[in-house]
Amino acid sequence: MSIATAPARYHRIPRYQFGPKPKRRTELGLLVFAWIIVAALYVLASLGRTSKIPAHIGPFLAVMFVVVLVGHLANRWLAPNAHPILLPTAALLNGIGYVVIARYDPTAASAQAGWTAIGMGLYVLTLLFIRRTRDLDRYRYLLLLAGAVLILLPLVPKIGLTVGGARLWVHLGPIEFQPIEVAKILICIFFASYLADNKELLSIPTARLGNRLVVDPRPLLPILAVFGFAMLVIAKEYDIGFALLIFTLFVVMLWVSTGRVGYIVFSLFLFAIGAFIAAHLFFTFHQRVAIWLDPWAHTSSSYACQHKLASCLGGTGDQLANGWYAMGLGGVGGVGLGLGQACAAGCHLLLSSITSDMIFAAIGYQLGLMGTTVVALGFLLLVGTGLRVAQTARSDFARLVAVGLTALLGFQAFIIMAGVTRLLPFTGITLPFMAYGGSSLVTNYVLIALLMRISEEGAATPAERHLGFSQPGERAFTRAN
Repeated sequence: MSIATAPARYHRIPRYQFGPKPKRRTELGLLVFAWIIVAALYVLASLGRTSKIPAHIGPFLAVMFVVVLVGHLANRWLAPNAHPILLPTAALLNGIGYVVIARYDPTAASAQAGWTAIGMGLYVLTLLFIRRTRDLDRYRYLLLLAGAVLILLPLVPKIGLTVGGARLWVHLGPIEFQPIEVAKILICIFFASYLADNKELLSIPTARLGNRLVVDPRPLLPILAVFGFAMLVIAKEYDIGFALLIFTLFVVMLWVSTGRVGYIVFSLFLFAIGAFIAAHLFFTFHQRVAIWLDPWAHTSSSYACQHKLASCLGGTGDQLANGWYAMGLGGVGGVGLGLGQACAAGCHLLLSSITSDMIFAAIGYQLGLMGTTVVALGFLLLVGTGLRVAQTARSDFARLVAVGLTALLGFQAFIIMAGVTRLLPFTGITLPFMAYGGSSLVTNYVLIALLMRISEEGAATPAERHLGFSQPGERAFTRAN
């Protein structure tokens, strides 16, 4: 029976029809716009550095466009109704970061381009294999086990590596990566699954304490144990940034699932105890706080370091000091892409991390306040879109996963940007999508794919969800009442 001769008692749902969805057309337009911006920035950086347009500009732009087009086509096929803002914004931030990395380290830029392609491949695979978010809920404890193994992996002798005072890296043959980047997503999914199942027990007073009803604390013990384990291991690895990130994730998801302010007060109490203990037991934590309070006293040119006093921390404040000089020199509009000194502030200490920890300072030097504002607004757009996805989620589990993933992305960006600008102690975690590093870049594309899957589920109509149609090009019929 053809569509034209279908009986009148059947009505086609117009949402599923051949051709691209309106959201996907919007996404394609935004991706082309982002591609034009990145291409223009890349050409400007080359002109500023060599006064020539790069000879390989054609193949480079073609490959860059193919990479983003693959993600767009995957969305048309696997998530046709998902939000159109997530992928273009991530691609724009990724492209800006790549241009800045190419300005200072072309070798690292080549590696970053490869990691971008791998990240986009995993983005497609995530959408392909995770068709329903409830499938993740079924493997709650398996994902927790995998996350625990990944967190412990850097502590294994001959495998774990210490870089910059933190033992976060794992060396397996020719591959080096940070397993904590993957573990944070697995822990987020476990938190969401457990809290979705126990939100009523954690929010409704059922236990009696004297003449009052209070919330039974027993359901909170398992998740507290997981949180405590993660924090202890991360502290053993001297990773302040990810410890703060996991703590923030725990507090946000606990508050969103229960709505009880008392849990926030309790979490802040735990944070105060943990900070007090860390300040007295861990030298790395003490060093970071000391540099945050008075960075100028710990530069290589300070009086203490020149006279080899005990208060000198070996010039460890140089990195932040040079970053601030760089942003100050950038001013409002920046010195210009490809222009200025090779290490921004003329110091080799900044060059050692200008494409990773201090890339936000490099953006401020090259593009000025306007450039850093665009980056901050890009992350705000991602966070706002992620929270919008959470609002439209069709289950408590999906909503909590969306909130948790958005919190991971937003707070990781905030922690490193606040560290560079001295709002918080500098931790050295990566700026998502922008800083050099394959572990962070690949994982964040997987994170965006999970948000896209949740958005796709939330955009479906009740009839579509009931009939199970989720692919573009399908036509659904339903009998009229």
